Amino acid sequence: MTGVRGFLLRRLLYNVFTVFAIVTLIFVLFRATPGDPTTFLVDTTFDPEVRQEILRKFGLDKPLWQQYLVYWGNLARGDLGVSFVSHRPVIEELGDVLPNTLILALTSFLFAYVLGALMGVFLAARRGKLIDSLGISLTLFFRSAPIFWVGMILLMLLSFKLGWFPAGRLRDVGYETTGGLDKYLNLDFLHHLFLPTLVAGLYLAALPVMLTRNTLLEVLGEDYIELARAKGLPESVILFKHGFRNAILPVVTAATVYVGLAIAGMVEIEMVFSWPGVGRLIVLAVRSHDYPVAQGAFLLLAVMNSFMSLIADLAYAYLDPRIVYK
Repeated sequence: MTGVRGFLLRRLLYNVFTVFAIVTLIFVLFRATPGDPTTFLVDTTFDPEVRQEILRKFGLDKPLWQQYLVYWGNLARGDLGVSFVSHRPVIEELGDVLPNTLILALTSFLFAYVLGALMGVFLAARRGKLIDSLGISLTLFFRSAPIFWVGMILLMLLSFKLGWFPAGRLRDVGYETTGGLDKYLNLDFLHHLFLPTLVAGLYLAALPVMLTRNTLLEVLGEDYIELARAKGLPESVILFKHGFRNAILPVVTAATVYVGLAIAGMVEIEMVFSWPGVGRLIVLAVRSHDYPVAQGAFLLLAVMNSFMSLIADLAYAYLDPRIVYK
């Protein structure tokens, strides 16, 4: 138990240091880029009193090191600041779009992992055949092709040319909901969700496909698999009950990290499909020099990725009892 506690403490300290470094780096980089907040907020024609009041309102009248300390003090209270553009609290800006990103990322992840695991088993059972080579080539194509390019191609074919799916956004213009879960539990939303999920899922499926295939091929070479064949068990039983069951460990543990990467990697998808999520919010905030919103969004993604990395380590130890903490 001591080893587990020590490992958990080290991982928590590592995550805290990682988040600290990311927040510091983001704070410095945003203020090192051309066009600082004062350039965006304060017009040169403003009276000195008006300019000073605007700077004071957003805390920009203090030296940089004091702004940094104030920012950390606000973070400790859960205050991410106020948007330069909308003048709303950043926490509200993120709260409006975070559910949209989570839904898109999680549905894409589930689609990718279900499709990828089944595809990996299918290819492993046909190792060395033409279908195996074609499957690997297709998988690597969707992984290596720019995701925004794949998105635009499918938009052109399935949306603009065939008219099967909407061109973007969460729902049709004028579609009204009662709020709450009704915003998402309706056919209009699911219709809009399908195409971005398909594009993201095809991109994310490469890891589960290759990981399942390669791990399963290693397992199928074990002695107990030969013993199962010698007993006359059907090949499907050997493949799924004895093979896939023992090959799933690295696939499952990689999934916890992949969830964080899926959430953080939705920027291009959200821009292509005009999906109002965290990634799109980051792009719009950077374009308008809305530093509080951009910093808050990056911080949110960093914390989520660090948390999922910690969960991955713990899940691996739980699923594989051979691991011993020191």
